[in-house]
This record gives sequence, C-alpha cells and structure tokens, in this order.
Amino acid sequence: MKGDNKKLTNKKSKFREYAEAIIIALLLALLIRTFVIQAFKIPSGSMIPTLTIGDHLLVNKFIYGIRIPFVSGRFLVFKEPQRGDIIVFEYQEDPKRDFIKRVIAVGGDKIEIKDKVVYVNDKAINEPYVVHKDKSIDMGPRDNLSRRIVPKGKFFVMGDNRDQSHDSRFWGYVDFDKIKGKAFILYWSWDSKENWIRWRRIGHLIY
Repeated sequence: MKGDNKKLTNKKSKFREYAEAIIIALLLALLIRTFVIQAFKIPSGSMIPTLTIGDHLLVNKFIYGIRIPFVSGRFLVFKEPQRGDIIVFEYQEDPKRDFIKRVIAVGGDKIEIKDKVVYVNDKAINEPYVVHKDKSIDMGPRDNLSRRIVPKGKFFVMGDNRDQSHDSRFWGYVDFDKIKGKAFILYWSWDSKENWIRWRRIGHLIY
C-alpha cells in the first residue's frame, strides 16, 4: 500500500511539474507576443519590392513603448517612429485589420506630392525603395497631394508600391497609439504560386 501511495504521489508531482511548466511557457509566450515581438504575414502587394505577398516578418513591439491592453497611451517609450521606418498599425477604418506601411512624414512635417514626387519640408525626398507601375499621372491624391502639415502625434505613411497602395493619401494619418511596432526581420517567405520557399529572403533585415 505504501509503495502504491508513493507511485501515486510521484505521478501527481510529475503531472504538476509538467502542468506548471506548460502554464509558465504559455504565459511567457503571451507576454512576449503582447509586449515584445509578434509575427505578421504580408497578405498584399502594397509594399513590393521591399515586402512581398507570402513574406512572414517579426515586429519589435517595445521599441516605440509598451501598449497595455485597455489602457490609453504608452509606457517606457524608447523612441518614436522616424521617417523611413516600416511600421505595423491598426487600420483606422477597421481596427481588426493590421496594415504595414513606411513612415514618410512625422508630426510637424510639411508634406506635398507633385506628379508622384514626394516633398517633405519643401524638399523632394530620395526614395530608392519605391516603384511606380503606372506611368500615367493621376491628378487625384495618388500622384498629386496638396501641401499639408502632419499633426503632432500622428504619422503620414505610404506603401513602397506607390501606385498600388491604399495609405495616408486616401484615409489620413496614423495615430501613435495605433502603431503596434516596427518591422525588423523576415523569418520566412513562401511563394504560393510556385509552391516554393524563397530561401534568399529569409533572414533579411527590413529597412
């Protein structure tokens, strides 16, 4: 009887150890996903050629400060988004959707677009990452945007695939509180058309 009790106790203690380990691992994973790093998948071509459909990337969630669920504002802000940063944020017209775009102008900047050329603070900016697949000039906001000043605490963002991106030109600015983090590395890339891994893209830093 004593031997049976010992075996039962040992089984219970092992089960408890495993359960505690699993619970701790899940809590750590949840904390990391909420506050540190999160994985995202690129579903559209708005950031081609920098990012393409099927790319999987990691986003640094703490660099712009910690967002606590159900609490407004940020804590421990290391830096604010800078021009050129590629950010993931909640789409203002549908908060359940995440968008990824490049920061073109920050609060206080003057921005204007003339015949596809982007001017920030009255200077044409160098954008080697941009592609224009449509050579025609649209007189609307896609290719010509009247001069405006970005409000403090907000950001003007655009896709690198400039003629195929739904961004700040059409729906306005991104609020700092809606930004989830900065994209920093590709950890996986899958070409669904060819059913092939894009090995050369894996491990690339995003900038």
